[in-house]
Amino acid sequence: QVRLVESGGGLVQAGGSLRLSCVASGSIFSINTMGWYRQAPGKQRELVATITSAGTINYADSVKGRFTISRDNAKNTIYLQMNSLKPEDTDVYYCKYVRGWDSTAYWGQGTQVTVSL
Repeated sequence: QVRLVESGGGLVQAGGSLRLSCVASGSIFSINTMGWYRQAPGKQRELVATITSAGTINYADSVKGRFTISRDNAKNTIYLQMNSLKPEDTDVYYCKYVRGWDSTAYWGQGTQVTVSL
């Protein structure tokens, strides 16, 4: 079992920045992919960014150039630096861990990000 705890969400004005963190604990397998997804009420959860344990990164087109994902493998933690935030970035942001050897996925509880005009 893997537990994910997100933090860093909040309210920010458009153009501002936030940094999300996600700490994984439990049965962590060294080969894995972690990432951030977001979901608005009534909409499907969508990918924001992912990063593998080897450092391969993938971003959604909507956040390229504004968001940066990173990870600290020693701390089993990933981060999402969000700059130039827009009102349309308002969502609940979820952390996801995918175990490398069998692709079992775990989700965090989510953290709210609200961007005001």
